[in-house]
Amino acid sequence: MKNQRLIVDDQEIGVLKQEQGEFISLTDIARQRNAATGLVISHWLRTRFTVEFIGLWEQLYNPNFNVTEFGNIKNETGSSSYVLTVKQWIQKTNSIGLISKPGRYNGGTFAHKDIAFEFASWISPSFKLYLIKEFQRLKDEENNRLELDWDLRRSLAKINYTIQTDAIKENLIPKELDPVMMGKIYAEEADILNLALFGMTAREWSSLNKGGNLRDSATLEQLVVLSNLESINAMLIGQGRPAAERAIELNRIAIIQMKSLVTNQSLQKAPLPLNQSK
Repeated sequence: MKNQRLIVDDQEIGVLKQEQGEFISLTDIARQRNAATGLVISHWLRTRFTVEFIGLWEQLYNPNFNVTEFGNIKNETGSSSYVLTVKQWIQKTNSIGLISKPGRYNGGTFAHKDIAFEFASWISPSFKLYLIKEFQRLKDEENNRLELDWDLRRSLAKINYTIQTDAIKENLIPKELDPVMMGKIYAEEADILNLALFGMTAREWSSLNKGGNLRDSATLEQLVVLSNLESINAMLIGQGRPAAERAIELNRIAIIQMKSLVTNQSLQKAPLPLNQSK
């Protein structure tokens, strides 16, 4: 679950991103009409049109929706004495389109965007339009980030494809494992790979750098080689090769591939992904 914020007509609107999609805060939208947001939502929920609309949405997307209870609620709506809260609706119908989230600052009632847009229309048609436009802007930003992620994956694939030269750049090329390093071989497969490429275990790196993650600090070239080593290590395990023997072989391969990557002329001229070109 991820919290996001929209600014609609100078009003902050919370958004929860879940597996079922984006859920927009009805509590924040209701503030456009009245500070007593719970009453606003309850008045909207008790109308027959609202109940029928949400009920139809649930039947389309929720296989566990309690249709019997929905029918009972629909028969009650419209009467002046009938009161229906969000929690009652969720408990009785097993609804997934509405969420009642506890919390003083990030809590409140949230609804799937399809339902939230209808609620916004009930509050104010113009506010609904502003909400839809701002929500679309948010989705456009997310799509742009996805395109950047795709560019990064494409760059990784390009680097991986062009491993072919034999030159060397000393500051990135792994050192050959010596007997002292060989004594550090552990049963953990991740550390066998770390020793082969970085010359140290994850714990040793963390100790030297006062915390953090070894692989988070790796260069793009090192991550590509690490990915290759993982596949090769799986093959060596399938062949029944012992850990120490695999470490030597993986270290040899890591040296060859890093030599290839760090001096490849076409890669050095290629644009870097994300903000690395600056």
